[in-house]
Amino acid sequence: MSTEPDAADGIDWRSETSDVEMSRRDRLNEFYEQKLYVPAAVAWSDRRTRLGVLILSVYLLMAVVDLLGLWRDASTNQAERFLRPFENMSYPLGTTNSGTDLLALIIDSTPFILQMVLAGGVWATTLAVIVGTVSGYKGGTIDTVITAISDFFMAIPGLPLVIVLAIALSPENPLLLGVVLTINYWAGLGRSIRSQVLSIREESYIEASRTMGTGSVRIIIKDVLPNIMPYVMVNFVLAARYTIFASVGLYFIGVLPYTGQNWGVTLNNGYEQGGLFSMDAFHWLLVPIIAIVGLAFGLVLLSQGMDRIFNPRVRTRLTGESESIEEEETDTTTEMI
Repeated sequence: MSTEPDAADGIDWRSETSDVEMSRRDRLNEFYEQKLYVPAAVAWSDRRTRLGVLILSVYLLMAVVDLLGLWRDASTNQAERFLRPFENMSYPLGTTNSGTDLLALIIDSTPFILQMVLAGGVWATTLAVIVGTVSGYKGGTIDTVITAISDFFMAIPGLPLVIVLAIALSPENPLLLGVVLTINYWAGLGRSIRSQVLSIREESYIEASRTMGTGSVRIIIKDVLPNIMPYVMVNFVLAARYTIFASVGLYFIGVLPYTGQNWGVTLNNGYEQGGLFSMDAFHWLLVPIIAIVGLAFGLVLLSQGMDRIFNPRVRTRLTGESESIEEEETDTTTEMI
């Protein structure tokens, strides 16, 4: 069969190679616009995201201040005992019964807390995504084995297991502590992701990819993961928040070793010195609570911005690519939380 142009019609139906080739600079500009600028603009368009970023920036700033040594170290007899917040602007959050600067205690604890929270969230979420996607997509024997393992870990009571591991290992490294605190958190999340993948794998575009001979790994990365990313990001934040509360609780009851300053340790000391019953020491109890709640609140607000980035329907509407799509005002993130 001849491949020459149809002389009778004078039309060449063969595809032509474009003379226009993108330069390296053009590709970098396209990458910047598609991968960085547009997602950032979409997330920044929401006031809750802006507030979340602002709150988390404060904690990052405190971590930088501590690492660079820009604020005084916490020590006893720094100032007058039981100064209340804003009574002396040199010690804006007040002091303890030993004259220790409370702001210095909070700043000193921030890098440790942030590392621990990041480690716990990444560990639990990453393992759950791997387990859930492979189990849900592959099915069969693989699904049966992974599901049985997940059920085993789900059957183990989480808090007693963490307490036993904390006593046995005495984790002092924040990264190891984050993993210990979320040691079996992944199991329930993995089962939830598996359920999401089970419905997604029946979609027509997944079937089309399989028919075309696309490998399982590529289908999971290109077609499955983008559809579950809003759910994954929300649960990443929930895992991080769980890590904060679990660590503070275990430090408060004295299970975890007092290797340095920690919001839970400060909270425990404030409680032991009568912060719950005395107005002179109440700020000692209140300051670490505000620090804990503020970080959890900032993470929740940021997760809503992540939903706007990864949710294709929300992102399409916000970028104006299609005006025909009507989206409900209530975000799916809020519903999940």
